[in-house]
Amino acid sequence: MKISIINGPNLNLIGKREPEIYGNESLNSYLQLLAAAYPDVCFTIFQSNVEGEIVNEIQRVGFDCDGIVINAGAYTHYSLAIADALRSVVAPAVEVHISNVHAREEARHHSELAPACVGVIAGFGLDSYRLAVEALDAMQKNG
Repeated sequence: MKISIINGPNLNLIGKREPEIYGNESLNSYLQLLAAAYPDVCFTIFQSNVEGEIVNEIQRVGFDCDGIVINAGAYTHYSLAIADALRSVVAPAVEVHISNVHAREEARHHSELAPACVGVIAGFGLDSYRLAVEALDAMQKNG
């Protein structure tokens, strides 16, 4: 199974940024542990602070991988371009958020991406990524 993990703006600062919301562990170290826990999954990991680069990555991997785990950060709430890219590829996508975005500012309550995804996982810390991988794995196994 091939899963692409795509992260948006400021997620490169996880572990340093607002630890009361996002925790102290870096996203990179967590994703290394995740890859080790799933040796049968081939992961690609991508992060960009630039919307167009995220669109390009979705288009690059979206026809060849078995699933996309996307945390588009703030782009979640207003990027029609990323939502359109997700709709344009064949790989199913799961939207993830480290924090519970619905318990935060009102502006974070709406997702442009959710309608283009098979599901949304939010509020379980970095473990939201593992839950998304498990969901994609179950989808593939169940057809």
